[in-house]
Amino acid sequence: MRRRTRYSLLIVLAIFVALAVAVFLRKEAPPEAARLLPESDAIVYFNLKPLRGLTHFDRSSIQRAPGYQKFVNATGFVFERDLDEAAFAIHRMANPNGPNGPVAFSEVFVGRFNDKLLAQYFSSIAAATENYAGHDIYTIPIDGRTLRVTLLGYDMVAASNMPTAEQIHSIIDRYRSAALPFSGSSLLAAQYHKVPLLSLAWGIGRIGLPFGHDGKLQVLGLTLPIPVDTTFVASLRYVGSLRLRVEAITPSEATATASADTLKTFLSLYQSLQAQQTQELQAQNQAPANAEFQQMIGSIQVSQHGNHAVVTATLPMGLVKQAIAAPADTTGGKNAAAR
Repeated sequence: MRRRTRYSLLIVLAIFVALAVAVFLRKEAPPEAARLLPESDAIVYFNLKPLRGLTHFDRSSIQRAPGYQKFVNATGFVFERDLDEAAFAIHRMANPNGPNGPVAFSEVFVGRFNDKLLAQYFSSIAAATENYAGHDIYTIPIDGRTLRVTLLGYDMVAASNMPTAEQIHSIIDRYRSAALPFSGSSLLAAQYHKVPLLSLAWGIGRIGLPFGHDGKLQVLGLTLPIPVDTTFVASLRYVGSLRLRVEAITPSEATATASADTLKTFLSLYQSLQAQQTQELQAQNQAPANAEFQQMIGSIQVSQHGNHAVVTATLPMGLVKQAIAAPADTTGGKNAAAR
């Protein structure tokens, strides 16, 4: 009896250890969709299942563009309802003024697909088809660029609009190799550990993409005091509310201090202008044009820690819902497969 009890305890202990390791890997390892991405300058990842549960953006009534409606009719796939995860690799182009623009993208999508209908649709609009390692790659011309799309599995689709097929081949190779939980691109290996646990969306890489110009970072026409070679780690987590955190890892503490101070000045000025505009509208018994956006602006805080400049904000659910659902209104048929 003692021997049986000892064996039972060992079995229970082994199961407990296995479960603990599985939970640890699930929390610490990058998502598979991100691990499949090729080498790149930046990575952005979205876990849409919890965001869908929080915002219910899939229940919104959206006027679909004709091309997108054609895609839905042909494949049965509705992005706002059926897409669960999306991972994007951003590639800096050697010639930003060339025909491919400043950046290109490689993508992995996870969701509920009808692979037969999707294959038929891609085949119908493809200019050519290549078979690589048992996977059909559909080459689709879009707006002067070449989009390559392939079905990796019953729940996974990959695409890339890089000029060559190297990136889509790399995704297929990674998928076929059944990579270990901590594998992936060199960027993922170097920066993913800085992403906060349980982030619903995150991004890592060079902050200058695609906003860098002449060595400076420009957003909405505003030149920010952040070098284009700055590495960023951005994350979105739900902690009773949606919290956005953007961390800029600058070359030095002095650069981080200057960046944080200037951002605080810009923020204070913008908030003052918004407050003045709100007061004027209230005096006229008018509501602000976008109260949720102003609410987000009012929650922004800027801090500095060593060579890190950190920006945090609270995102209203309605604003996130608009941001997620908006692409469905403007995406055309061919582009719908790539975005």
